[in-house]
Amino acid sequence: MPTIADAAEARLHEVANEAARCQRCPLYKLGTQTVFGSGPADAPVMMVGEQPGDVEDRQGLPFVGPAGRMLDRALETAGLRRDRIYVTNAVKHFKHVIDRGKRRIHQKPNAYEIDRCKWWLDLELEIIKPELTVALGGTAVRALAGRPITIKSARGEVLRTADGRNMLVTIHPSAILRLRESESRAAELARFAHDLRKVGRLVPAVRR
Repeated sequence: MPTIADAAEARLHEVANEAARCQRCPLYKLGTQTVFGSGPADAPVMMVGEQPGDVEDRQGLPFVGPAGRMLDRALETAGLRRDRIYVTNAVKHFKHVIDRGKRRIHQKPNAYEIDRCKWWLDLELEIIKPELTVALGGTAVRALAGRPITIKSARGEVLRTADGRNMLVTIHPSAILRLRESESRAAELARFAHDLRKVGRLVPAVRR
């Protein structure tokens, strides 16, 4: 007999298939494909980033590129199990421009694009029902809270989302990659892992 988790998994798969045909905003014309969330349908924690990057757009999975590897390092340091966390993005298509060298350069999603893609994020939240969401960066905070909140003012804090869920605010791991000095990167990675340790305290089920 199917369990509640089985039903959630089936519904999540159904919604992912629907999202694959999404044309809710013009970004579908840019991305190679919709990059839906990934992880267990009964995950007690959902981490929400900004949008897929170049690698994610090609592979069709979230957080598998350089920022994903940085996230993995921080999760390891924080003592958290990635296999018990659902990861997704506020925007499901890769917004970019192509430079003269034919590289695809990331562009930040605007408010309209974030709001149009909120349809899919809301469905993920409804199906998974996480105990805690983690907003990785300003775009994720904007999508979850329904209003702009600066990371500087809220980092490390647990706030309420627009629909009343608990949301931990921290940076997006790509912010660490943008730092030029190796010492600065190491310090920021340590601080990021410190933020994520709060996840384990709030939701012990994701601890190693």
